[in-house]
Amino acid sequence: MNKKTPNKKSFKIKSQSNRKTNSKGSTQTHVHEFLGSTKLAEAGDERHNHRFAGVTSEAIPRGNSHVHVISTNTDFFDHHHEVAITTGPAIPVGNGKHVHFVRGRTTLDDGHVHQFVFATLIQKPLI
Repeated sequence: MNKKTPNKKSFKIKSQSNRKTNSKGSTQTHVHEFLGSTKLAEAGDERHNHRFAGVTSEAIPRGNSHVHVISTNTDFFDHHHEVAITTGPAIPVGNGKHVHFVRGRTTLDDGHVHQFVFATLIQKPLI
């Protein structure tokens, strides 16, 4: 007797024929989620940091790899900053997956900037 395991889901990887296209008519690639915190800035009672999160742009070919653009705002602490940067190239983490390293600084707001260092999350984590 062949019983199916209840609640077991199977996932199919999309073939080339059913891939989505973007608004420019080209094949969509992939994106990464990201989240991070800035390093502390200012002194005394004004010492603070900010958090941010979002989704990168689609992959942009660069050399033998690719990069992504990140553009978002930080949270609000009587002001906010913008985070606008291009990631580093893909860093393999096994099983055909990768992440991207990001290092930079926010825009100048309220008389200061914040440094940040983080890695994107793995692309397509459930596939």
